[in-house]
Amino acid sequence: MAEAQQARVQKAVEETVQSLEKEHIRKMQGRMFRCSAECCENPGHSMNQVHQCIDRCHAPLAKAQELVTSELQQFQDRLTRCTMHCNDKAKDLFDSGAKEPAVRALMDSCVGSCVDEHLNLLPSMTRRLKDSLNSIPQ
Repeated sequence: MAEAQQARVQKAVEETVQSLEKEHIRKMQGRMFRCSAECCENPGHSMNQVHQCIDRCHAPLAKAQELVTSELQQFQDRLTRCTMHCNDKAKDLFDSGAKEPAVRALMDSCVGSCVDEHLNLLPSMTRRLKDSLNSIPQ
């Protein structure tokens, strides 16, 4: 993928992740730490009970991180498939006898379309993630 196109995607994804982190993940981290601290304050609990309590406190955040990671991986996989299709089209054009400038132009245009398509998917992906994060029981 051309560097400028890659930078566009990276910037947009980073902004999305930062927004999710500030609005959702950070709050979940705070709850997890407060909950974990409460687990440690009961002197009557055994070491095993404290560990189980802490694991329960960590579960919502782990689920949230799993959701975000999975959604971002799916986004990356779709973008990769799209750019691989561009590579195939460029190879076919080159194999048919086209010169390098025409192949490069096709590749740039095709990858640009992939990036535009996938950047347009980010708002719906973000909404879906926010809904999923809000539905995780605390």
